[in-house]
Amino acid sequence: MIAVSDEAERSIVITRTIDGPRDLVFEMYADVKHLTNWWGPDGFTTTTHRFEFRPGGVWGFVMHGPDGVDYPEWIEYREIVRPERIVLEHGERAGDPNAFISTITFDTRGAVTEVTMRAVFKTKALRDEAIERFGAIEGGQQTLGRLAGYVATQLVSE
Repeated sequence: MIAVSDEAERSIVITRTIDGPRDLVFEMYADVKHLTNWWGPDGFTTTTHRFEFRPGGVWGFVMHGPDGVDYPEWIEYREIVRPERIVLEHGERAGDPNAFISTITFDTRGAVTEVTMRAVFKTKALRDEAIERFGAIEGGQQTLGRLAGYVATQLVSE
């Protein structure tokens, strides 16, 4: 059994303040028509082949890197508390032994929303690989940056 005290060593936490109300920011995660427009690091695009935003539902998609490499992705939603929190398991495929648990929280800070993504990996080595091999910290920061930019376009169109 893994001790709770080592969770920090197995975690990546990224936070960003988004100019927009919590309900709107949460909706950007809940609707695939929005996700497709901002999900992933700079230069990536996303093709979804399955999307069920509900506990037990699956988001199956491919992230297309700017270098032409495709990355199959699989998410199973574990918990959804509108508009506060999404808990999901994220891997390359169903049953991926290296999948991690991610919790995304949405906190109101006046007129803005603080989004925190906390990914907890099964081992420190898997966390370190995500950081070193896949640029998880920079990629997460870029993803939230793209979210912020997309939310701004939605506020303008309202």
